[in-house]
Amino acid sequence: MGAETAMSTTRRYRWWLLAAFLIVSLPVVLIIALRDEISLQGYSETARQQDSVVSTLLAGEQLVPPPTLPPEVFSTREVLAERPSLASASRDWKLLDQDFEQRLLRVFQRMREQGYEMALLEGYRSPERQNQLASQGSHVTNARAFQSYHQFGLAADCAFLRDGKLVISERDPWAMRGYELYGQAAEAFGLTWGGRWKMMDLGHVELRRAKGITAPTN
Repeated sequence: MGAETAMSTTRRYRWWLLAAFLIVSLPVVLIIALRDEISLQGYSETARQQDSVVSTLLAGEQLVPPPTLPPEVFSTREVLAERPSLASASRDWKLLDQDFEQRLLRVFQRMREQGYEMALLEGYRSPERQNQLASQGSHVTNARAFQSYHQFGLAADCAFLRDGKLVISERDPWAMRGYELYGQAAEAFGLTWGGRWKMMDLGHVELRRAKGITAPTN
């Protein structure tokens, strides 16, 4: 008799019970159903932003490196006081990775639009030169051969030209404002800026790729 009463009660209130079940379970069902869609929408937005930069770089006009500066620009007393080994550095744009080259040239272009003419101080760096610089101490670099993106043509050190002279000094307010703009431009084009490192390298930018580098990269 008790069982029959229970079944009768269940039949009588079955629609109320069904409605209560739906109210309780509907939010859970919606979360499960929409989870992937929400995740994909977020991913798609990020992908669109990244693809926009890449499309601009690769599908747009291919920029040409600026004219080669005379060697004496890199060997003045003021320059050598800041970078003693600069005179022997490579400034051959052809030795740079093509994708990195185009990104860096667009950084130069944007800086020019903001009133700063830029110069490449050093691009590709041989393993021998990297070890030589590392032997001078951590104030120069912590990276040894193949621990730097310079060895793969994916890094560059740059500075500003003012009235035909290189300005590297961090004590120059005009240059410091330039480095700030330079960092912003570099990051906008997908480059890593050395100005955000603990051991700041304001003129350094690199395009990070999987190269097995596990040590400091400047």
